[in-house]
Amino acid sequence: MTSMLRLVDVSKSFVLHNQGGIVLRVLDRLSLEVRAQECVALVGPSGIGKSTILRIAHGNYAPDSGRVIVAADGRATDIAAAPPRRILALRRDTLGHVSQFLRVIPRVPSIEVVAEAARDAGATPAEARARAEAMLARVGIPERLWPLSPTTFSGGEQQRINIARVFVVPYPVLLLDEPTASLDAENRRIVVGLVREARLRGAAILGIFHDPEAREAVATSEIDCTAVLRAA
Repeated sequence: MTSMLRLVDVSKSFVLHNQGGIVLRVLDRLSLEVRAQECVALVGPSGIGKSTILRIAHGNYAPDSGRVIVAADGRATDIAAAPPRRILALRRDTLGHVSQFLRVIPRVPSIEVVAEAARDAGATPAEARARAEAMLARVGIPERLWPLSPTTFSGGEQQRINIARVFVVPYPVLLLDEPTASLDAENRRIVVGLVREARLRGAAILGIFHDPEAREAVATSEIDCTAVLRAA
């Protein structure tokens, strides 16, 4: 299987300026690889640095050292050294990221939040709208809510918008930070189905799944972060 995402000797520290400049070392020469049709689960207690790994893979955090290699467009890109324009292109076409929090512009309708992701990835306006409608229905958002901004929704509804906006695009690499958090049993089942489908179509998935049942249902392998990271 093709290697889609590699972290090679990645280290990351944070300086706590409001704590007297204490340096907090979170990652120390971490290496991992995710191939097509794999779902690698990061496991370990909260606060150990799992979300930091995903943010570095998405280009939100720059590592202190090491490489973050993403395969796309027939070439490999080191996100740690890539210019901003290349990182934005990868986020548009290659890297899908379900974060723990939904960040959207207030007053933008939910249907538009989801359709925009599809348009940015190359779908026509009509195709994007149709795909957004289908995905919102799939994740159980009632049609009466589609014209409303997700900022008015409950936590579980916002998480489903977050999921819909990522899974509406067939990203080759998915970074999933607790995608089943705040969801009831039925909606967890739906998300598990989406993750499985993405993996089977060839996506490489790196995720955090604190729900053991969801993790067991989707993960092809696990990385015990207590063994490879320094607690944050």
